[in-house]
Amino acid sequence: MSFSGPRNVNGHRHQQDGSWDGAGSNGYTRSNIGAKLDGYFDKRELPMYKDKPYNYASSRRKPWWQKWRFTAAVLLLLLALLYWIGIFSSSSTKAKVKDTGKNTWSWLSKPAGPQVDWDERREKVKDAFVLSWDGYEKYAWGHDGYHPTSKKGTQMTPSGMGWIIVDALDTLILMNLTSRLTHARDWLTTSLTYDQDQEVNTFETTIRMLGGLLSAHYLSTTFPDMAPLSEDDQGAPGEDLYLEKATDLADRLLGAFDSESGVPYASVNLKTLKGIRSHADDGASSTAEATSLQLEFKYLAMLTGEKDYWDKVEKVMKVVDDNGVEDGLVPIFIYAHDGTFRGHNIRLGSRGDSYYEYLIKQYLQTSGQEPIYLELWNQALTGVRKHLITYSKKAHFTILAERPNGLTSDLQPKMDHLVCFMPGTIALAATGGKTVAEAKQAGKWGKKEQADLNLAIELTKTCWGMYKTTATGLAPEITFFETDNPPRSEADGPSTPPADPVAVDAAAEWKDDYVIKNQDAHNLQRPETVETLFYMWRITGDDKYREWGWEMFRSFVNYTKLEGDAGFTSVASVLNVPPKLRDNMESFWLAETLKYFYLLFSPADLLPLDSIVINTEAHVFPRFQLTRGLKTGWERKPRGKDGRIIRVEEKKKVEEGKKGKLDEKEKEEKEGGKTVKEEGAETKEKTKKAEEAASKGAA
Repeated sequence: MSFSGPRNVNGHRHQQDGSWDGAGSNGYTRSNIGAKLDGYFDKRELPMYKDKPYNYASSRRKPWWQKWRFTAAVLLLLLALLYWIGIFSSSSTKAKVKDTGKNTWSWLSKPAGPQVDWDERREKVKDAFVLSWDGYEKYAWGHDGYHPTSKKGTQMTPSGMGWIIVDALDTLILMNLTSRLTHARDWLTTSLTYDQDQEVNTFETTIRMLGGLLSAHYLSTTFPDMAPLSEDDQGAPGEDLYLEKATDLADRLLGAFDSESGVPYASVNLKTLKGIRSHADDGASSTAEATSLQLEFKYLAMLTGEKDYWDKVEKVMKVVDDNGVEDGLVPIFIYAHDGTFRGHNIRLGSRGDSYYEYLIKQYLQTSGQEPIYLELWNQALTGVRKHLITYSKKAHFTILAERPNGLTSDLQPKMDHLVCFMPGTIALAATGGKTVAEAKQAGKWGKKEQADLNLAIELTKTCWGMYKTTATGLAPEITFFETDNPPRSEADGPSTPPADPVAVDAAAEWKDDYVIKNQDAHNLQRPETVETLFYMWRITGDDKYREWGWEMFRSFVNYTKLEGDAGFTSVASVLNVPPKLRDNMESFWLAETLKYFYLLFSPADLLPLDSIVINTEAHVFPRFQLTRGLKTGWERKPRGKDGRIIRVEEKKKVEEGKKGKLDEKEKEEKEGGKTVKEEGAETKEKTKKAEEAASKGAA
């Protein structure tokens, strides 16, 4: 029985809906662990949890007098009641959204007051999360996909991957939703097993599931006051739940790296541990996916001391770099069998994006102790500016475009919404996570940093324009732009200095620069722009980014919230009001989009950027020092200014050229007198004679 995954389940890579298709060719089989759990716990009769009743069929339950754990069950119910009234949690967890109707969302129709209360706005984001989570709990609990319009769930694997639950764990912790977190942990304990005969996407499973578990481990151990639970306290039975699940999953994912080159296969079977090449693209893996596993496995290596996690993912970076691409820009496909690129498509949208993101974040993760990744980042950013930056025709928006047929081919003025991660990442790289003021005070600010920040500011404006130009105030999946012919490069600059057209809200000319095609007009609740707004606000301190985020959040609530208690859904087209809705809530709505809104409206000292690194699914890891035998185990091959590798013959010519220049310099010096070399020899000889004379005198 073949398995067809839910549409857009790997939402970071559009046109990848087939990643899960054709998987599980052996059929759905019960795992050994699952069978054991079935024998020990009756999974059909999960206990009643804290937030709301669950309608498990009473006919399936055994009579209470036949249950040897009846007393324990009573105690659990008593604890559940105590959690419900907030005995074990802080006062902030007592407020619960019980009314999903007019009262909770009445603020939408009220004009903004003269004073902005950011804490209140943050609570509105929390309300949206709670409505989404509770709808999922009620209609699709334990399922990997949630379809809020039809109020049902779908599975990606025989027993479920915890796709939505695990992805949202750290958001639950950040928002201090203790009772809901308890329910999630109970599901992990009693129902989640990765011993399933199922093919899964290596990248998506790593960033969402492995990343989600590791982030939950970090937050729960480092910030015990966030959603406090006694069951994960030091010495408690559930202390290592997240880490144990993460290690089990990581050991299974390692099978994807068993290729001839070390580049991971696109998929892996969780039970057989066998890597599986992509079912499309001539079997090539996505470059972004192969190179966006490093933060997760490196953090796990630091936690466990298992160096193999580190070595596997680090080798991928060497193989990719050994291709010697021009100006640090990589094609979007790579073959796992030999580590060479397929095709010449260069873009920072789907299949290219997080390669660049993880360059600078690997450098930051290890506290600046791996300068090789900073070098790679700087080279790539220089390449972006040289080859991919252009400007829109009328308003001169800065565009990060594509080169579908290589760097010598025509520029395509197109931006996926995915590209909107880049402005925030550029700003993060410019300061290392500190504010601009702190960077300047530390003497770590120069022309390069200011130029990079300026680029980030302009690109952020372009991404915000994607929202401002539509009827719903929501961005489409893909946007094209009107440009000059031929398009202007960054070296040319815009034909006139860019204004701030986004601040002018009307049927203004600047909107004509944005071209949205009907097939690209859907909105999948993506996080990239609010992610950038979060970074830009933290780094610059400019409140306009928070205001833009608030306006964006209002649009999400206005046009993606369903009537009743089912939550939020994605949108088929952002061009029409009311929009046609899609029947799907992406897991990154909970894991990323709402989390970034929450952090944007929170105080700046919540998770300081200079002490953490956030993966491409918004999961939070700490920065750490290289210990436990972990270190950078590779060096870059010699290369020229354009980034291309200098071969042996070329290296010899370069060395000969350098020697020739030195000979010429020595000749010029000799014509004006003695050379530096000759003078040095004479001085040395005089010193020697003086020492000999002194020695004879002493004798």
